[in-house]
Amino acid sequence: MAMDGLIILGGIVLIVAVIGIYLWATYNALVTLNVRVDEAWSDITVQLKRRADLIPNLIETVKGYASHESQVFEQVTKARAAALGASGPAGAAEAENMMQSALKSIFAVAEAYPQLQASQNFLQLQAELVDTEDKIQASRRFYNGGVRELNTKIQLFPNTLFAKNLGFSARDFFEVEDPSAIAQAPRVQF
Repeated sequence: MAMDGLIILGGIVLIVAVIGIYLWATYNALVTLNVRVDEAWSDITVQLKRRADLIPNLIETVKGYASHESQVFEQVTKARAAALGASGPAGAAEAENMMQSALKSIFAVAEAYPQLQASQNFLQLQAELVDTEDKIQASRRFYNGGVRELNTKIQLFPNTLFAKNLGFSARDFFEVEDPSAIAQAPRVQF
């Protein structure tokens, strides 16, 4: 009888140890994915800030040739402020739509001024902006991939039973309301 008790106790200890190891490994995996998503979001905000920093220079360059286009400049300035003030993926996505529309407007104005199109300063800003747009898209893909992994891990059974209690919740994807608005970097032809 004492041997049977030891076997049962050993079985219980083994089950508890397996559950403990599973929880430990799952918790560490969730922490890793959570940090990866935070890092990816940081990358996006860095690129959005870089783009926002380019906008005033672009406005000043275009303003030198088309000072009477104040409505376009105001629209771009408002979009820039919205982008800088956006918090979280949903807010950033909304600001992204405004920014894409504003950038299209400023490039439409620039198309009407051949001297501006030949300006070295404008061409350099244009190249930097296109490069930044490409980096934003790459950062968005990295972020959304991390969110996909984290959300999947949280929603898998049996993780779904305890992930929320451990402080993990699903994260939002960086999606925009109008995907066609950001399908490509702003088209710039001169």
